[in-house]
Amino acid sequence: MDLASQGLSKWFYLGIAGVILGGILISRAKGNNNSKIMENGYFILILGCIGIISEWTDFATVLLIFVLISGSILLFDKLILKKKRDIAVLKPHYVHYAREFFPIVLGVWVLRAFLFEAYQIPTSSMRPDLTVGDFILVNKFNYGIREPFTNKVILPIHKVNRGDVVIFKDQQVRNRDLIKRVIGIPGDKIEYYNKQLTINGVPILYYYNGTYDYTRDFTDISNVTIHTERYIEDLNGVKHSIITWNKAPSVMSEHVLNFKHRENCSYSDDNSGFTCIVPEGEYFMMGDNRDDSVDGRYWGFVPDASILGKAIYVWMNFHDFKRIGTKI
Repeated sequence: MDLASQGLSKWFYLGIAGVILGGILISRAKGNNNSKIMENGYFILILGCIGIISEWTDFATVLLIFVLISGSILLFDKLILKKKRDIAVLKPHYVHYAREFFPIVLGVWVLRAFLFEAYQIPTSSMRPDLTVGDFILVNKFNYGIREPFTNKVILPIHKVNRGDVVIFKDQQVRNRDLIKRVIGIPGDKIEYYNKQLTINGVPILYYYNGTYDYTRDFTDISNVTIHTERYIEDLNGVKHSIITWNKAPSVMSEHVLNFKHRENCSYSDDNSGFTCIVPEGEYFMMGDNRDDSVDGRYWGFVPDASILGKAIYVWMNFHDFKRIGTKI
């Protein structure tokens, strides 16, 4: 699915409604900065703006836009409005709320954009080590300091390595982030046939580690128990668990999209596997739950500018408190 072909979401239209309702409430407050109507009006207005702007960008950029707007209002007031305003006259309501809003949104934006961010595991694609309901702490500066809008690295720190679990922008669905494991780095030849991964001609080692069962909800059937085989995969020194399901093929070729650099990949006619050469500046990702993951074999490669950070810890799971503090 092309990002440009997606229609506007319900949040966009709810955002429009929020802006209109917020504006009406602000107008009804008649300049009373401390009235509840004014406060609620600005709250609804801001939520509406977030709904609209988020249609085209991520939340960190939305926060940056609010930082710039509120900061500009305060600067304009200090340089121009304040000089013309009588000392006994109250600040305009938009200046009052910009002053309240600016330090909060600035702090949140710096934290999310450059330091850490929380992410929740929504699917079973990273089982067995990461399960549905895990809240993940993401280190956003591990790979370097990035520009706010383009997400390009301006101050590199560490390289993205095979075996890293990373958060990145979905290449198919707008404003959605995914979590997968880095399998291939630029220039790698990735081969995956009959559940065996080979990188640059070297077969990856696997060690059998028993079985793993989990419950999966399908669209037409609910609560199906999936019985899988568990292995320890030695991905060039990074040892981690993966699971495979003997009822599923290595890849379902009919679901492969026409992604960018599709010519770098070839797929077997019998769904036994595929071969991909990773382009320069891009990475190849797969889920640890190899037979229940929509990943790079279906939608292709992830450019460096789409990588948001490295997953480092499970900081919360409300269904299993023992998972808190689990290192990734």
